[in-house]
Amino acid sequence: MTDDPLQKALAVLDAYMAGLNRGDEVAVNAACNFPHVRIAGGKVVVWPKRGAYRLDDFRARAGDGWARSRWDERTPIHVGPDKVHLKVKFSRFRADGSSLGEFETIYIVTRQDGHWGIQARSSFAS
Repeated sequence: MTDDPLQKALAVLDAYMAGLNRGDEVAVNAACNFPHVRIAGGKVVVWPKRGAYRLDDFRARAGDGWARSRWDERTPIHVGPDKVHLKVKFSRFRADGSSLGEFETIYIVTRQDGHWGIQARSSFAS
């Protein structure tokens, strides 16, 4: 794999989404750096350490019948050697393929001690 920060950040987002869609909490946590911050719905949530991000919490806010999500857009805003800001849009779906919505978000992916992970996000999703 390349040492290009943008490619590393996109790979982390791919790993996060794949883990989320599999229901793999370990993989989702592995795709994040901690403390991990989420700003959405008028709240700031901080997960202090790896393993604190729980998929049950995600499912509770993802929407009635959430089954999977997908990236619709991942546009770099700023790219540095240890941090990447991305404008993303994602969609959530029920098992029957019906839409739960599309959401625009800013993701910040960082390198901490050599590990690339999602550090923070500010979303219009609930």
